[in-house]
Amino acid sequence: MKFAILGAGGVGGYYGGLLAKNGHEVCVLARTSNLAALRERGLGVQTPEGSFIVPVQASDNVKDFSAVDCALVAVKNYSLAQIAPAAAFLAGQGALIVPLLNGVEVVDQLIANGVPQAQLVGGLTAISVVRTAPGVFERLSSFQRVVLGELQQSRPERKQRIAAIAQTLRDAGVDASVSADITADLWRKFAFIASMAAACGLSRTAIGPLRATKLGHLLIERAVREVISVARARKVALADDEADRTMKIIDGLPDAMKPSLLIDLEAGRPTEIDDLSGAVSRLGRACGVETPVHDTAAAAIEVSTQNLTVDQR
Repeated sequence: MKFAILGAGGVGGYYGGLLAKNGHEVCVLARTSNLAALRERGLGVQTPEGSFIVPVQASDNVKDFSAVDCALVAVKNYSLAQIAPAAAFLAGQGALIVPLLNGVEVVDQLIANGVPQAQLVGGLTAISVVRTAPGVFERLSSFQRVVLGELQQSRPERKQRIAAIAQTLRDAGVDASVSADITADLWRKFAFIASMAAACGLSRTAIGPLRATKLGHLLIERAVREVISVARARKVALADDEADRTMKIIDGLPDAMKPSLLIDLEAGRPTEIDDLSGAVSRLGRACGVETPVHDTAAAAIEVSTQNLTVDQR
């Protein structure tokens, strides 16, 4: 199978490396120092189990890639509009487009930027991975999970293509599956990641110290319940105890755990706050659900990160 990686940050670089190591043709859209490193020495992956370097095709021009079966979109949300034309080009050639971003508005944003809805597949990943140097990607977590799923009714051959992508990822060592309700799964992840980002971003601390205080724990819980309330108002099929399930996961996290948004804040980089708490706030207003925690997080963090730019490729 032939894959394109649109966004050679941590997630895209890591999964691209696994796929290439497992014998698949991998094309990486990259530029500047990342592009130079990929061309000169290949793509490096570091994991708790070991390290490796694999050759990949790397270019700053998506038109150099042809006959791609699947394109993994793995930029930060604020770079999505910049990468969308590349995804649209590959979709026009028949590739399935799988976004692996945080948030619940990604598909709509890709469609608005010219990616055909018929070529889009719902996707999410759970992993902790960072780019440690140009062309080098390190997985920090013990888990590496990908979930794919149809966004609308489709023909059997398309379902077979999605199942084949999931199987290819499993063969490469990823915990990959096909969801019967990818929309619900996206909102489950969103409730977790948006609430962690809001609470830790506002407090500027890892989850442990915040969770240890009564009001800190209440802040996290309120953030979670706001997301779940918005999801229910939008008719997303979540369990009655979904908020409690999410809090159980958060309560079990290591004290030092930091959401990626907090890491970006600490590094002085732009954040995904508009696509996390900002989205909760927007969608909540649209369906009449109040979201004071996420309103506050979106306003405060957006102001503190204005005028920052970053190259995600």
